[in-house]
Amino acid sequence: MAFVYAFLILVFLVTFYPFWNILVLSLNSADDAVRGGLYLWPRSFSLQSYQEILKDQEILGGIKVTLLRTAIGAPLTVLVISLLAFALSKKDLVGNKLISLFFIFTMYFGGGLIPYYMILKSVHLIDTFAVYIFPNLMNVFFVIIVRSFMQELPAEVEESAKIDGANDFQIYVRVVLPICVPVLVTIGLFSAINQWNAWFDSYVFTYKSELKTLQAVLVKILNQYQTQEFTSASGQLADSAKRMSVSSETIRMAATMVATLPIVLVYPFLQRYFVKGMTLGAVKS
Repeated sequence: MAFVYAFLILVFLVTFYPFWNILVLSLNSADDAVRGGLYLWPRSFSLQSYQEILKDQEILGGIKVTLLRTAIGAPLTVLVISLLAFALSKKDLVGNKLISLFFIFTMYFGGGLIPYYMILKSVHLIDTFAVYIFPNLMNVFFVIIVRSFMQELPAEVEESAKIDGANDFQIYVRVVLPICVPVLVTIGLFSAINQWNAWFDSYVFTYKSELKTLQAVLVKILNQYQTQEFTSASGQLADSAKRMSVSSETIRMAATMVATLPIVLVYPFLQRYFVKGMTLGAVKS
């Protein structure tokens, strides 16, 4: 048992320390950070990097877009997936197996980026906020988890509701959804994390700066930082003047913290639903 605890502590330190080191660098002054040797604590405490980020209109705009797509996209995804899973959980649904096989087929085979782009363009989603919402409403893996959860529910519960005169929609709203809260919260958390961390769709499918998400802006900052390593000394001096008293590295670390911290703070409050939803909704067949 002692070996197990020691191993788990080691795994915790290995996974937690990089995140902690990013926090330490983001809270250190830029002039002192270039000396290196920052491991456990900031040597020269400074919030200048965070102040610069909060003044950057591009990052603030990215935060607003990311918050909006997460607040809209995650609940809608849960709604669509729960409706589809409820229908597929009925064994008497006509074509149930064929529909399920069709969905599973799409998990393994796709048309590729260019056909996907052409489809989005044909339905006029390119360079619109809706491109963050509609393509992400459906996830086959989530549907399988929720469907398995619903299939485990006692049939007598729905039969009792039908005897009382409830139709399928009333059973779905008043009976199934309250029982499925753990798995729906779990799916909601997964969807929210996907929406919060998504950057590729913003990078490829949108061109307007006001539609760029926080992660896409962060990728842009990271690329600028990597490019600076190949620029001339005069270019670096010009960039230093632009960034004033902060460096590209401290800005990068602070932006990483801003992008990660909100979803990390939400996770502990949903932990109890997360474990229960995953274990009860796991595929058993």
